[in-house]
Amino acid sequence: MGKYVTAEEAVKAVQSGNRVYVQAAAATPGVLTKVLAERAGELRDVEVCHLHTEGDAPYANPELSDSFFVNSFFIGKNVRHTIAAGNGSYTPVFLSELPRLFRKQVLSLDVVFIHVTPPDSHGYCSLGVSVEGTVAAIENAKTVIAQVNPNMPRTFGDGLIHISEIDYMVEVDVPLFGHEPAPISEQEDKIGEYVASLIEDRSTLQMGIGSIPNAALKKLVNHKDLGLHTEMFSDGVIDLIESNVINSNYKGVAKGRALATFLIGSKRLYDFVDDNLFIEMRESSFVNDTSIIRRNPKMIAINSAIEVDVTGQVSADSIGYRMYSGVGGQMDFIRGASLSDGGKAIIALPSVTKNGDSKIVPFLKQGGGVVTTRSHVQYVVTEYGIADLYGKNLKQRVKELVKIAHPDHRESVERGYYEAFKRM
Repeated sequence: MGKYVTAEEAVKAVQSGNRVYVQAAAATPGVLTKVLAERAGELRDVEVCHLHTEGDAPYANPELSDSFFVNSFFIGKNVRHTIAAGNGSYTPVFLSELPRLFRKQVLSLDVVFIHVTPPDSHGYCSLGVSVEGTVAAIENAKTVIAQVNPNMPRTFGDGLIHISEIDYMVEVDVPLFGHEPAPISEQEDKIGEYVASLIEDRSTLQMGIGSIPNAALKKLVNHKDLGLHTEMFSDGVIDLIESNVINSNYKGVAKGRALATFLIGSKRLYDFVDDNLFIEMRESSFVNDTSIIRRNPKMIAINSAIEVDVTGQVSADSIGYRMYSGVGGQMDFIRGASLSDGGKAIIALPSVTKNGDSKIVPFLKQGGGVVTTRSHVQYVVTEYGIADLYGKNLKQRVKELVKIAHPDHRESVERGYYEAFKRM
């Protein structure tokens, strides 16, 4: 059998009892995972592991639990049900450390599914829009299977792989998974305005996907000489790069370049990063390394949360006992920004849930995980303002956080916290 094969021929390399790593986010090799799931009748106890993936995850069907077990390093919507159903679990890990799990053989890999560009004239393919832990997976897996797609943007950095490192190549022509920017609400616009007020010229930015980061980015059009060193980015940065607001000229790491480990957005974003030397896609062990992040002066980390208690504890991976997402890179960047000269670590979130419940709470829900501790947080932002927690004692923190809670909840949040102490 040659290197170029059908998907059906390629996934025959997966055997019962194997562990398979799947490239993440917009680069999810959906053709390969679909064909793998179709082999359920002949496979048993195959562990499929990955970060957040896009599209369907047919192997995560609880009816196929004898064949597949899902091990999530970050829980996406398409596999969230597996935690309760019992055909999946979650491995807590900082994104900066994920490649080490493979390199140290803590999690040995049998097969890795990747999604790449067609090879260039020298035989090099690009991992395109998602590098994260995939390079380490390729280095350590026994078999590498590539979904080869002309629609994958060619990006530079760590994600260039020679065809000699690939065992089987499956040609496809499918669009990448993507998201169009969502409309920004009045609430999100206000949060973005407060976040932007904390950002100085010549700062370096880290932010995630969503309306709040995009709202903050829209407020930065008059800033100068910003840098980009982020776990991921989306469409919101394009206009700022094209207008030279983001030029990375004053970064401490990879000056003159924007660094990310994965990205997801619209076709406009994928066209923008294609063959763009300003963008470097690097492994998460580099991009998310706290000791590297802190070398950027005025490093700004903008992250979100599910809820924040009035002492500053941040729950971002679970809703009470229910696992929802994962640790990801929040702590990598919160700590890196805190240690940066002039850096700021920001948690930005709406004051209430869609159901009207307060996200600023006396205590985290029972079972809720602390992703960022109270000693790491510097600023918390809602549409009602900025709570500056840095150097504040617990009593001062309660005052700061109550003032940015929704007015309908401020009294009950403060009372709930202090009444608990009266019972001690």
